[in-house]
Amino acid sequence: MRTDLVAALDFGGTKIAGALVGADGRIRVRAQRPTPAREPGETVMRAVEEVLAELEASPLWASAVAVGIGSAGPVDASTGTVSPINVPGWRDFPLVERVREATGGLPVTLVGDGVAMTAAEHWQGAARGYDNALCLVVSTGVGGGLVLGGRLHTGPTGNAGHIGHIVVDLDGDPCACGGRGCVERIASGPYIARRALDGGWRPGPDGDTTAAAVAAAAHAGDPVAVASFERAAQALAAGIAATASLVEIDIAVVGGGVAGAGEVLFAPLRRALCTYATLSFIRDLTVVPALTGTDAGLLGAAAAAADAMTDTATDAVPGGAAGGATVDGASRGAGRVAGDSARD
Repeated sequence: MRTDLVAALDFGGTKIAGALVGADGRIRVRAQRPTPAREPGETVMRAVEEVLAELEASPLWASAVAVGIGSAGPVDASTGTVSPINVPGWRDFPLVERVREATGGLPVTLVGDGVAMTAAEHWQGAARGYDNALCLVVSTGVGGGLVLGGRLHTGPTGNAGHIGHIVVDLDGDPCACGGRGCVERIASGPYIARRALDGGWRPGPDGDTTAAAVAAAAHAGDPVAVASFERAAQALAAGIAATASLVEIDIAVVGGGVAGAGEVLFAPLRRALCTYATLSFIRDLTVVPALTGTDAGLLGAAAAAADAMTDTATDAVPGGAAGGATVDGASRGAGRVAGDSARD
């Protein structure tokens, strides 16, 4: 990263996080708001603006030269718009333009949350040093990103590697994306919790019905909770194996809130992967937890924005109508930050 300070936004269905990030990857200032996911689009945008306003109130804001956004998808980096499945008020929402306006015209780079996490993990996490990797975010939804040939591979709109909507159950339940039997419909946190509740699991005295509570119950040996995580792990393993068969990855890095369940998730995931990843060129695939934690989205968004700025200055890439969130800038920039750091 070649800039002193970059503002980063990590937008998801549960929270909107913001940060000012230094060239060393250290987060200097933080801000956060809950995502009003079921509210109208302008209400959601006001929450984003509140996060930005808190960052702008810091004396360090004057050193910020760009903004990076890692958003729940689908995103379209070529137009600067987002349509998060779990935020129905945002369909083709011009997030890049609105953030650019809110920050006084700073250049803005948009990537999907899975791509942001991938950039972070390849830059300074568990995928560091690997030329071919799949990184997954398993949380409110399931996202992902790819590193191929040592570079971040985003695709034309920034959605390549979106493993959450690979179909793994042909006759499965309808997914919010409009499909059926998607990885996300089985392995995301809300569906882990719903499946456990439907199977007879009941929360403790605190009434917590989240996937984290189901994970705690699974660690304690509750068979229904264990079974719900095993089903999620099976779906993830099927999606990972399918991806590996297509593009020959060496490692799959799993992050997000659900990954915090630890071996309750990873043990059955590795077992299921042995069932699905049987071809000679993928059977040695490694699955590991992410290392950048809850900061992955922020770090990856910052990495993409910082190097996209360098590409714009070097190559005179024109900013698109969305204020600089061209797919060329996002793709080349994030790939270079991750690739160069992995070789350090």
